[in-house]
Amino acid sequence: MSSGTTHNAALTALAALRNFSSGEVSEEQASLLFEIAKRSRLDAILMTAIAGGGHPGGSLSSMDIFTILLATANLLPSNCGDPEHDRVIVSHGHTSPGVYGALAEWGFFGRDEAAANFRRAGSVFQGHVERAVPGVDWGTGNLGQGLSAAVGFALADRACGRNSRVFVVMGDGEQPKGQNAEARRVASKEGLSSITALIDYNHIQISGSIESVMPADIRALWSADGWEVLDSEGHDYKALYAALKKAVASPKPVVILCHTVMGKGVSFMEGTHEYHGKATSGDLTAKAVAELGGDAAEVEALKELRKKPAPKGREVKPVPPSLDVGAPAVYTASDKKDNRGAFGAALADVAGRNSGEGKTPILVFDCDLAGSVKTDIFSKKVPSRFIQCGIQEHCVATAAGAASTAGVVAVWADFGVFGIDEAYNQQRLNDINHAQVKTVLTHVGLDVGEDGVTHQCIDYVGLPRNMFGYKVVVPADPNQTDRATRWMLAEPSNVCLAVGRSVLPVILKEDGSPFFDEKYAFAYGAIDVIREGTDAAILTMGHVAGLAVKAAESLAAKGVKAQVLHCASPLGMDAPELIRLVGKKPLVTCEDHNANTGLGAITALEFARAGAPVRMKVLGVTRYGESGAATEIIEGMGFSAEGIASAVESLL
Repeated sequence: MSSGTTHNAALTALAALRNFSSGEVSEEQASLLFEIAKRSRLDAILMTAIAGGGHPGGSLSSMDIFTILLATANLLPSNCGDPEHDRVIVSHGHTSPGVYGALAEWGFFGRDEAAANFRRAGSVFQGHVERAVPGVDWGTGNLGQGLSAAVGFALADRACGRNSRVFVVMGDGEQPKGQNAEARRVASKEGLSSITALIDYNHIQISGSIESVMPADIRALWSADGWEVLDSEGHDYKALYAALKKAVASPKPVVILCHTVMGKGVSFMEGTHEYHGKATSGDLTAKAVAELGGDAAEVEALKELRKKPAPKGREVKPVPPSLDVGAPAVYTASDKKDNRGAFGAALADVAGRNSGEGKTPILVFDCDLAGSVKTDIFSKKVPSRFIQCGIQEHCVATAAGAASTAGVVAVWADFGVFGIDEAYNQQRLNDINHAQVKTVLTHVGLDVGEDGVTHQCIDYVGLPRNMFGYKVVVPADPNQTDRATRWMLAEPSNVCLAVGRSVLPVILKEDGSPFFDEKYAFAYGAIDVIREGTDAAILTMGHVAGLAVKAAESLAAKGVKAQVLHCASPLGMDAPELIRLVGKKPLVTCEDHNANTGLGAITALEFARAGAPVRMKVLGVTRYGESGAATEIIEGMGFSAEGIASAVESLL
């Protein structure tokens, strides 16, 4: 019988464990699982040795956990691309050699693909797990992210009416991290019993023992946050299966402390931190391969395979939501409205239209600010889809991102300094994971006024600009905010909608009617020509648009015809159209944002790239602001209506 036939027979014999259908693991099944894990350990050693780097020690330590999960969870090569499957999230993503080795054994891809191409430029098998690998639902990268992602997946499953389970494998060294505490509390509060966490409890992290690096009573931490805590011998398949079977039947979220040995299976690696982040080489590779039943000749064979084209993995495609976004609201000159209020009203309107079968559920996450960010309207209309998470922004950013990949529209509204400044790393991982989270940043810029410098978010364009997939929308008034909100909810990508705090005048046409009227449709990247002019151009974004119009009116009284342009989406700006509109006119850009990283900087770069000469002046935030009335702070910063007009005159 060939090795392939033998392997298929083993998988068939283990099929009874799928979905925990069997009462226990038999001796035969335990033996088969042991052999599968042994081959996976061999692959982890081979791939790290060939790549010359990686984390073999933890991969070997966690291997039996990966193996039992792939034997029992409803996660198969045939369903891993569909919403209806159990998820296995690996929080300690550096154990990727173990993950790849285990997934290969269960047929998610060819064994040699990963073994030969680990950490190779252009290969899907990166040094930390990524979504492009079949069977991987979330690229964790930084420690402490996995449990938050599990919370997001569980919330999405609940909203979609799925009975899927979420398993998250974690390292013991990441347990003291604060984001884990946030996620534990949210899971407990929301009663997410579909989550089972498994901790690879080997007492070793990269700098030594967990007790010497950062002592923590791991059991007490989880228990205090309302989780059921179980223990299991982490290399005993019968014990692991029994613990998992008990966990999935529990009415509470469960954590299993899996007592393991670092480097399990290779004598000189066991119980030491030396190979936490170091690959074997030379004779030690040969010794490890021999102990795991392999042939040292495989090393050279795999090196030859490494010279062939690198495997690219699966394409991760965002799925557009199915939503009725409704008809836009139209605010008139007599309406007293702020942009955040227009967002809240539009969100609630769309939510009310999409509660039926066949529509994509909308989940709204809040961090104790519903009244300020105007999601309280939604919470009253659809309370079952409103997730109050308290002041725990790091968890929420990741949870909302993960949920957005699992069949829901995930909206998180928060102050700008929390939603993008504080949670930048988590938002970056959302970008890397091709999430579709809608982050609404309120109270941005100096417009937050009296709250002072700590709360004046002046980098809500500059920070997402460092990423490659985020779309940023900074609407001019309540009417454009309404349209942008409806567009955002149906857009299959990560979007930041940035709005200030103050009540704003509705932008009007010269005849006094709303500029963004019922005929206006939001288009990402478009340039709005609010006023025509031949002498100079003023380009702005967000609430400064009203100040720019006032500046143009004051200039007109002096005989200067200033064109007023508005770009609500600076990262997607239609640069050729902007250059065409500006022509040879001098240009002033003005924004309630860091002048070095926002609209002005983007505009200057686009003109330079096009080789189009332009005389321009950039107005914006050039230092940290003060605590006081927003109008006074803005005036002192130089981009009030008077300051804008003065800048135009200086260029003329």
